Amino acid sequence: MAIKLSGPSNPSLHLIPRPSRAFHPPRLTRPATTSSLASKPSTTRKSTVSVFSDDGRVPWNSLTNSGKIARATQQSFNFSLIFIGLGATIGVFTVLYLEVFSPSSKTAIFNRCADKIRKDAKCLELLCGPGLHGKREVEAFGEPSWSRWARNRRIASRVEVDRAGVEHMKMHFYVKGKEAEGTVQVHMSKVKGGEWEYEVLALDVSGQQRVWVEKRGGVREEVKRQGKLFGVRWN
Repeated sequence: MAIKLSGPSNPSLHLIPRPSRAFHPPRLTRPATTSSLASKPSTTRKSTVSVFSDDGRVPWNSLTNSGKIARATQQSFNFSLIFIGLGATIGVFTVLYLEVFSPSSKTAIFNRCADKIRKDAKCLELLCGPGLHGKREVEAFGEPSWSRWARNRRIASRVEVDRAGVEHMKMHFYVKGKEAEGTVQVHMSKVKGGEWEYEVLALDVSGQQRVWVEKRGGVREEVKRQGKLFGVRWN
């Protein structure tokens, strides 16, 4: 039995295939270039430090205006301390030289005078008794101190300038030997630009005659007695 297939009633209608969707490849985003990054405003935060909290780790360009002022103030203070310390050190060394190490210092003159007393035979005889004695047997020291532990005693001295511009240093200190104690009287003079010279260096021991270790004589002693020389008064 034959089966007859009948077509559509309307021959003008036929199946139209659907158009397929066009394939579009995925868009690739372009990486940001240096120029594009540079165009963006910088978002770097500025650091704020104080005079006491600044340790120098933060770069100068990363500081705020107040932080820069604080660092400048801190550095100025540090430099001031350095200069003050340097000035104090120079001052200390200057005083030490003038008072101790200089040949014209009071300490140097005291040591020279004490050595002369230790080397003088008459002084050794009064202080240590007759016979041969070494210079170490005579002690020399300054003014008595209330502290029995004080090693350095003040040496009494003064410096005066006369009418002729001559400097005069007068000093006294004490010496002690095995037999007796005594007082040393010192008078030195110095013209401008010159060195100290002995006028008087003498030892006084209680109950004994004064021992003259140094005594200026000649023209100067004559001037002192007469009061003037060549019509000029030198007192």
